[in-house]
Amino acid sequence: MRNTRALAAAGAAVAVLGLAAPTATAGGDHKQPSNIVALPSVIARGGQMTVTVDGCPQGGTMTSDAFRTTHLTPVKGANETSKGTATIKEDARPGSYDITVNCSGRRLTRPAAFTVIGGVRGGIGGSSTSGATPTDIAIGGGLVAAALAGGGLFWMRRRAERRY
Repeated sequence: MRNTRALAAAGAAVAVLGLAAPTATAGGDHKQPSNIVALPSVIARGGQMTVTVDGCPQGGTMTSDAFRTTHLTPVKGANETSKGTATIKEDARPGSYDITVNCSGRRLTRPAAFTVIGGVRGGIGGSSTSGATPTDIAIGGGLVAAALAGGGLFWMRRRAERRY
């Protein structure tokens, strides 16, 4: 009697596993791209950005309005992950951009995946392109003259106090 229950339980387990096995392998043939990650997520024009995509074991392509179509290559040692490096166009407008990935005929778009910011003119006074105007020079000269006059007056006054 005990053997009959054990045999029935084993048969039920084999039946459940037998029905579940084809379902598990059928989903493995059709990988879906997922989890698009762009680093850095905020980038200036002309900068390089790395994009990784899960569910893309054979590689593929990625596109955006901010960069040219770029190839994704499989990452060694990481199952089903691909990676690519894109260079942001110099004429890209500041704002948020989408990334569309195509892996093995399957497409996925991540809206607002990264943000392009305007370039900064470092070394010449921030974002100023024209330099100092005559008004700026007059204001700066006036402030320097006032500081010299105030310092001279203070020094003359201190000197006069010591005589008494």
